[in-house]
Amino acid sequence: MKKIRVLVVDDSALVRSLLADIINRQFDMECVGAANDPLVAREMIRELNPDVLTLDIEMPRMDGLDFLGRLMRLRPMPVVMISTLTERGAEATMKALELGAVDFVSKPRLGVVDGLGELSAQIVDKVRVAAKANVRRSSSVPVTAASSAPEQAAPGQVVGALRSNFSTEKLIFIGASTGGTEAIKDILIRLPADFPAVLVTQHMPPGFTKTFAARLNGLSKLAVREVVNGERLLPGHAYIAPGGMQFRVDRSGANYLAVVEDGPPVNRHKPSVEVLFKSAAKIVGRNACGVLLTGMGNDGARALREMKDAGSYNYVQDEASCIVFGMPREAILQGAADEVLSPAEIAQALMSRVRLTPDRYRI
Repeated sequence: MKKIRVLVVDDSALVRSLLADIINRQFDMECVGAANDPLVAREMIRELNPDVLTLDIEMPRMDGLDFLGRLMRLRPMPVVMISTLTERGAEATMKALELGAVDFVSKPRLGVVDGLGELSAQIVDKVRVAAKANVRRSSSVPVTAASSAPEQAAPGQVVGALRSNFSTEKLIFIGASTGGTEAIKDILIRLPADFPAVLVTQHMPPGFTKTFAARLNGLSKLAVREVVNGERLLPGHAYIAPGGMQFRVDRSGANYLAVVEDGPPVNRHKPSVEVLFKSAAKIVGRNACGVLLTGMGNDGARALREMKDAGSYNYVQDEASCIVFGMPREAILQGAADEVLSPAEIAQALMSRVRLTPDRYRI
């Protein structure tokens, strides 16, 4: 069996040693080298041709993000970021995912030895996923929201309540895992400000989802934020499930409400796509549209089928655009997909699906 060849890049000798030990204990991978900065790593990549890189963000001589950007333009390869769980670290991690990193692990600021030891299963799982990821050459073209979309609504404003171009009865449900941050962005930046409410579960740990929402809010015409328990779900908004919590939808009279609770992990995930999609099938029925994007495993696939059986129309990301095709593949096998498209195509299809015809405008 061919082992996954991993190169560790970190300015801490202790972290390099710990990561190398974690990797070398696995039957299917080996640490082929360790570099203390990106310039050394550049030469080792040429010499050793590793399958996966683990990369720290804060390093001497060249910042990890600068190195990642150059790497993904010139020699694309799977990268797992080792980031610090701080506000600054979360922002840098979101940028790293945008640049093409497959995934990340947040290392503790204190107690590194014990902390990384506790994260060892997560680290090796993400290295295995990264080794199979569909990595692409990054583009230097800046990302902007669709110029034809209306201006973003102020928080709490009901957008276009009288003359919206879209049905206000619909809710859009999106689930994603590995590679999902960019796929979600590719959808949201194309949606106009009077679009129905969008509910998102992205597998992500606590401390990162608020930064993820803020980053999307700066790019999208929708008002994007981390969802709060009990709030009314309004058109013109996208709601991100908080890391470490479960997110589902409920109803009170004519209003849809967010339920955020500290429930148990489902399919090993918290938040879990399964939880959100099951509530869509039960509460929203045919007024829902489901979207399942890139990710490893099967979280959300069976519940997406439940949504379809309840009358939802569902979109699944195609293999060519997925970083990891696991979750979408499982949804297709479950018969849950009505259409299989790229994220950009999903955005266009959603707009066509929920657009009001002239004779259905509300007065």
